[in-house]
Amino acid sequence: MRMPPSHIRLFSISFLALFFELACIRWFGSYVVFLTFFTNVVLLASFLGLSTGCLTASRKVDFINWTPLLTLAAAAAAVGTRLLYARLPQLVVNLGNQLSPQLVFFGAEFRHPDLASIVVPMEAIAGVFFLLVALIFLGLGQTMGRGLDRIPNRVHAYTINILGSLAGIVGFALVSVFRLSPFWWFAVSLAGCGFFLTGERWRRAGNGVCIVATILFVSLAQWGALSDSRNPLAPWLKRLAARVAPSAAADDRQTLWSPYYRINYSPEKKTIAVNDIGHQQMVDIGAKGLAYALPYSLSRDAGRPPIRDALMIGAGAGNDVAAALQAGVERVDAVEIDPVIYELGERFHPNRPYQDPRVRIHLDDGRSFLKKSGQKYDLVVYALVDSLVLHSGYSSVRLESFLFTRQAFSDVKARLRDDGVFVMYNYYRQGWIISRLVEMAREVFGREPLVILFPYCETIPEGATGGFAMILVGDTDRLEHAFQTQGSYWIPRTNFITHAEGTGFGPSPPADRLVGEMARITPAAVSPSSAADIIPDDSWPFLYLKGRAIPGLSLRGMAVIAVLSLLVLAGFAPRGALRLRRFNWVMFFLGAGFMLLETRSVVHMALLFGATWVVNSIVFFAILVMILLSNLYVLLIRPKQLMWHYGALAASLVLNIIVDPGVFLGLPAPVKTVASCLLAFLPIFFAGVIFAACFKESAEPDRDFGANIAGVVFGGLAENISMIAGFQNLLWLALAFYLLSRALRPARRTRPI
Repeated sequence: MRMPPSHIRLFSISFLALFFELACIRWFGSYVVFLTFFTNVVLLASFLGLSTGCLTASRKVDFINWTPLLTLAAAAAAVGTRLLYARLPQLVVNLGNQLSPQLVFFGAEFRHPDLASIVVPMEAIAGVFFLLVALIFLGLGQTMGRGLDRIPNRVHAYTINILGSLAGIVGFALVSVFRLSPFWWFAVSLAGCGFFLTGERWRRAGNGVCIVATILFVSLAQWGALSDSRNPLAPWLKRLAARVAPSAAADDRQTLWSPYYRINYSPEKKTIAVNDIGHQQMVDIGAKGLAYALPYSLSRDAGRPPIRDALMIGAGAGNDVAAALQAGVERVDAVEIDPVIYELGERFHPNRPYQDPRVRIHLDDGRSFLKKSGQKYDLVVYALVDSLVLHSGYSSVRLESFLFTRQAFSDVKARLRDDGVFVMYNYYRQGWIISRLVEMAREVFGREPLVILFPYCETIPEGATGGFAMILVGDTDRLEHAFQTQGSYWIPRTNFITHAEGTGFGPSPPADRLVGEMARITPAAVSPSSAADIIPDDSWPFLYLKGRAIPGLSLRGMAVIAVLSLLVLAGFAPRGALRLRRFNWVMFFLGAGFMLLETRSVVHMALLFGATWVVNSIVFFAILVMILLSNLYVLLIRPKQLMWHYGALAASLVLNIIVDPGVFLGLPAPVKTVASCLLAFLPIFFAGVIFAACFKESAEPDRDFGANIAGVVFGGLAENISMIAGFQNLLWLALAFYLLSRALRPARRTRPI
């Protein structure tokens, strides 16, 4: 059966809106300084643009004609911001008092407002790009609203919209599978926009120039992109660069796109930066052991049994694995979530650890592997675990957040042998973070952890720490005895901690084994902190948040987004559309409740199945499938009243609140999958039925759909309450929004379809 043109048009714009939204979240988060920690800004901006655009469906101006130029302007602003930050050391982006923050952002501590002449608040940067992205999506929303208007049957129209969105998710998932460069993201997105452009020939020609210019611009965003083999323009751009900027053309840095980051790799220094934040450096462990070898030399010299089996979580490019192999570990399970970082280590690490037959690589989320593995280990290592990116644009959870909870530490304990040791190390930046980790380890393991800080200090302060911290817990009796009876542990120092071989325990460096300046290793005390009283758990997985509160930076950001949203709506919505009497509050609260429900579902499934991009894509796809099933239910069953559907939604939400997702972790995989998905997605089904039944009554589908998406933006801002109440209790707020939608709904039955 041939699909009518109106259906094809709505399907196409729905596909384009979702695909372009995901492309913008990835690209702007990678290029705008520190926006990688605030990708929900781009998500909410796209929702606002679509919402406002739907409200303008009846206006004569075609806002889609603005999209190419606005995209070019936003891309230029993103790269310009990045270049200014890189070239002006006196410029500081203030993320809320970097030296004593309420919420820690890795990479932000290197520049402090007190030492800078130019200070720009992060909320100002986020506000600028929120506005630009919202305007980009304005035309897409208008075209979508017109497409909804053209199909009389509202549920049919919404079903086509969902099918197009499903296709958009699949399309961008394929982009991630093949690791395509932004050239392809913007080529697909802007070429799709070109299909909907209107106006005179000169206007279309101008937009065509903007489309080509944007695609060229994102390809030239940095010279490293010239080494991107997946960019078809790379050879031509390389020749051009050789003419206009020979030094840049000779730059051998590579830009690679993993499903999580924009990765810059420098072959000369073997350094890896992600989204312009320094992340890793591959080192020859034999010549520069750094701190990687310390757990093994301490264990050996304290007389502990040899380490046979080790688990590395956050194995990265392979330094930690190489240190384990050099220490004689017989079997190493290396878990790394990012396939591109692993492949760089496999190809370029000087010690070739991933080519050793003793190593088994697992491209997986660390928490997921801990739950699935039945192996027991002598040593489990959290190897510089810091993702530098949010798990998704739907929440404030970072990619590694579920590794630092009470339940995660229990999972680690379950994987250790009786005489095993758990080690975690990193530049944790703040003493209160170390204090919190120590308290969590003490509570779970029932033992006092050993804490070591480089350079040595007797007591780790609560505030900023410039050192590298290592925490050991488990069977550490022999280590404690060695420190108590023999004093300190001494190793050679070159720059930092370098040589792999320790010189052993003693009150002073052994004279017969002195090798230059010596570094002292001694357990440090940790200053008490109120932050240690708040132990992260799977409902509140915020290790880097000092207290149960919404940080000032987040509150200011919410205010900026709220004000800009009102300005955009006031500037573009038709007259009377924002009057309280005409505004569809039922659809608004349905959108707000659904956003919180979707956020909780994404977090819930990440906890159970891992925080990988594959799981995220499947979850988003499954949510849209549930909405599709809701539409089919409304089309086939034709419910005449919604009271029992609201009751079923409320009951399923309460059930989700009462049932801890952790109860599914011990179940067989098929049972866990079915039971957890049923629990998480059942409320989405009933919420979808209610929305579809309300939407089919709409006399103004464009405005009502816009009101719904506006509610989604509001729900996205309300998600920050999870920093206080946790994600489990966030469902109470979702329930309140749904009850408000029921209370505001006119007392009438839905008319038959």
